[in-house]
Amino acid sequence: MIAAIASAAIVSPLAAHAQQSDRQRLIGVLMGFAESDQFSQSLVAQLRDTLAKLGWKDGANLRIEVRWGAGDASKIAALAKELVELRPDAILGQTTPVAKALARETRTIPIVFVTVSDPIGSGLAASLARPGGNVTGFTFVEHDTGGKWVELLKEIAPQTTRAALLFNPTTAPPLEFYLPSIKSAAPSFGIETFVAAVNDKEEIEGVISAQARDPGGSIIVMPDAFNTTNQHLIVALAARYRVPAIYGNNFADAGGLIYYGANFLESFRLAAGYVDRILRGTTPEELPIQLPAKFELVINLKTATALGLTVPQSLIAAADEVIE
Repeated sequence: MIAAIASAAIVSPLAAHAQQSDRQRLIGVLMGFAESDQFSQSLVAQLRDTLAKLGWKDGANLRIEVRWGAGDASKIAALAKELVELRPDAILGQTTPVAKALARETRTIPIVFVTVSDPIGSGLAASLARPGGNVTGFTFVEHDTGGKWVELLKEIAPQTTRAALLFNPTTAPPLEFYLPSIKSAAPSFGIETFVAAVNDKEEIEGVISAQARDPGGSIIVMPDAFNTTNQHLIVALAARYRVPAIYGNNFADAGGLIYYGANFLESFRLAAGYVDRILRGTTPEELPIQLPAKFELVINLKTATALGLTVPQSLIAAADEVIE
């Protein structure tokens, strides 16, 4: 009899788990990047694949509704409202503007964010360890990342004496998160930095061309859904005007000179784990916000050669990926 009771105790949770998995759940995904971007598509594929490995198969016990904000603040707001009105079991939001738009629309539906730099400063969470409310997720930079961009820019382009911080105020994370480390590091490398805000893609050329007028001009392309949506334009203009640039999102495959930041694929894999736990009953406030587990350094040697730059061997050795 004791064996039978023990057996029933083991089987019952398994049966309940099977029933839970068999019932189709709905999750929303709101991407800050554009649908046409191949890398962004690979991020969504990573999410689907990881969820499938965890037992959630899209089209079977799970339905995934994906929307694309394409770095457009008004579009992101409309899509956030649209997804919330579907009443999903959870929503994954990518980028700070997306996470904030979703948080404005619902205080009850669990939200897991990725590619957010400063969740506390952005008002998304009370603390990293105890986010509170219905929002949690994964950041992709740390406070000192801005200083690292300055250091790497000087190392790959030693002639740099001034750097413009290219970003769109309506779609970028709060600039104040990065500025202290940028401003602290810049003087030690003999670099003057200044903010170069743009509101539409027609303004990008003016910023980059201005940096080419005198020797020593470079660009720090800030992490920003708008910049990512316009990455091919930014990379092409940097090449045309022969302006070195370091990128806060990975544009190296598109011809960008150098990237330093989190491994986005890893962030989406981990985020799928949080979605899985939420679908199984864990609340967002029980899941601490996590800092990046791994940073990547990617260098495009072809672009460096075109710009007349000789990349130090020490930098090549430190890189996670070198594009030749």
